[in-house]
Amino acid sequence: MKYPTKLSDAVHILAFVALHPEETLTSEKIAESVQTNPAYVRQLMSALRKGGLLTSVKGHPRPALAKEPCQITLLDAYRAVEEDKPLLHQDTHTNPACGVGVNIQLALRDCYDIIQQKAEDAMRAITLAEILDRYAHKLAENPPAPLPGKPSTNN
Repeated sequence: MKYPTKLSDAVHILAFVALHPEETLTSEKIAESVQTNPAYVRQLMSALRKGGLLTSVKGHPRPALAKEPCQITLLDAYRAVEEDKPLLHQDTHTNPACGVGVNIQLALRDCYDIIQQKAEDAMRAITLAEILDRYAHKLAENPPAPLPGKPSTNN
């Protein structure tokens, strides 16, 4: 089963842009860090621009954060790339003639709504600045090994 990674990849892109403000950042270069294809990176960057989190000029590979990292929340990134999609999804193909098939989904919907609200509250409290601080702490604990023949870089 493939798990959705749009939010994780979107935050990766935001962090990469924040950590390399003076560099030329093509979608190819960002895709190399995310280990995905450039078209997917462009799609996510477009969503982040529409969500008011990134700025860029077409043809100029110099994206920038549209807000300070302390003003960008995990919920902002989630809404930019997932819009109004819920975190948890129900099985809508249960037997409508079965009392369990119908009512268990209604009961789950109530529970999923509670989980969604708590998750959104938690995501609203986590900023890109906090994620970048955690990144710096993890980097200090686990510095990357330099590639043979190349100086170390913090991708």
